Amino acid sequence: MLNSYSGWAAAATGFMLNNDLLIVTGALVGSSGAILSYIMCRAMNRHFISVIAGGFGTGGGTPAAAPSGEAQQPAGEVVSVTAVETAELLREARNVIIVPGYGMAVAQAQHTVYEITKLLREKGINVRFGIHPVAGRMPGHMNVLLAEAKVPYDIVLEMDELNEDFPDTDVAMVIGANDIVNPAAQDDPNSPIAGMPVLEVWKAKTSIVMKRSMASGYAGVDNPLFYKENNRMLFGDAKKMLDGVLAELQS
Repeated sequence: MLNSYSGWAAAATGFMLNNDLLIVTGALVGSSGAILSYIMCRAMNRHFISVIAGGFGTGGGTPAAAPSGEAQQPAGEVVSVTAVETAELLREARNVIIVPGYGMAVAQAQHTVYEITKLLREKGINVRFGIHPVAGRMPGHMNVLLAEAKVPYDIVLEMDELNEDFPDTDVAMVIGANDIVNPAAQDDPNSPIAGMPVLEVWKAKTSIVMKRSMASGYAGVDNPLFYKENNRMLFGDAKKMLDGVLAELQS
């Protein structure tokens, strides 16, 4: 939205200076920013006004569809795994879905992800990627990173194309994502992200979440996924952990 504002400001400046190029480029930036903002707000089940008024989980704004009340607190025990154990789970799987998030972008781990994907597919394992509309910092962020790493386009699917397949998935591996895989969006009507469409990774036989820590995501709310019995946490830098998984798969 800030990018959109800067575009409209540039267009207005173009009118003041009678500069057609500034008007056109400003209008393009302003309109594209507005369209991307609309896509992201729709994917998060929020309105423009609530985004402007305040952030997720800070008390500054209220999501469009979230009723008032106290959100449920996740309960359970967190089970951590090592890179070696993760590699073993992937090796024994037949169907794998990888959900990339902003953490993968920060760690620049997309190339290692591709090498793991390539190795698993050579072993006959069905590997696909699930992309959420707001994964990363803008729509298409994850698609660009995976394309840069030469991940085949035909195995990179949108959320709506994959959600029904999680119950038949052996391993769902989440790389640096949080809010887009939070089951509270469906299970807790009082959650700040209630009604937000999410990737249902918890329905897989085993889900593995790669994060540096237990810190919450942009929404500022805890994720009950971390405490589910079929979930495992792989803590650490995504690039370093994935390098360990790749080395184990290659051995």
